Amino acid sequence: MKKGLIFDMDGTLWDSSENVAASWTEKIRELGLERPDITKSDVMGVMGLTMDRIADALFGDLSKEKRMELLDLCCQHENDYLRKHGGVLYPDLEKTFVRLKKKYHLYIVSNCQQGYIEAFLEHYGFGKHFDDIECYGNNLKEKGDNIALLAKRNGLGKAWYVGDIQGDYDATMKAGLDFIHSAYGFGTIKQTVPELQRFSDLPNLMKELDK
Repeated sequence: MKKGLIFDMDGTLWDSSENVAASWTEKIRELGLERPDITKSDVMGVMGLTMDRIADALFGDLSKEKRMELLDLCCQHENDYLRKHGGVLYPDLEKTFVRLKKKYHLYIVSNCQQGYIEAFLEHYGFGKHFDDIECYGNNLKEKGDNIALLAKRNGLGKAWYVGDIQGDYDATMKAGLDFIHSAYGFGTIKQTVPELQRFSDLPNLMKELDK
């Protein structure tokens, strides 16, 4: 049976919030717009949302057309910025990928824009660890649909999704997979679920969950 681990990005693999905020502010200034700086707190407040909802939250004073246009420009610049500067990785990330790959195929599904996951993989050279990725920006599908889509596309007989917020759990239930909470991340889960205090604990946790 083919088994997989599917990862969320923000709050699970890394924290990019400070550099995302910096990149968006840089783009807004470049465009000559008289708007407040985008702060790390602003970014943290919309982590995990789909891109249209992020535009509503941060640029809600603009028309829908203008807010989506500004969002697209900021996201394009963000991808370039992160490809160059990266973010803050959680400890022992690559060592843990190597351990996990001995038994599991690895994947990423996120609500991010197209190119965001690729920027992460390119900056750190992590592409070799992952079989496939999917995101909202590719097809405008919600996370639950994309988790199910990726699992089916890759012929996974058994898979777990690793994420940090309630929306990740809800999406995983919709997709019909098992969930693992990255409790070191940005959110809490109402339900009782297996949880990680450190990313590097995942191989040992899988020994318990995958018997």
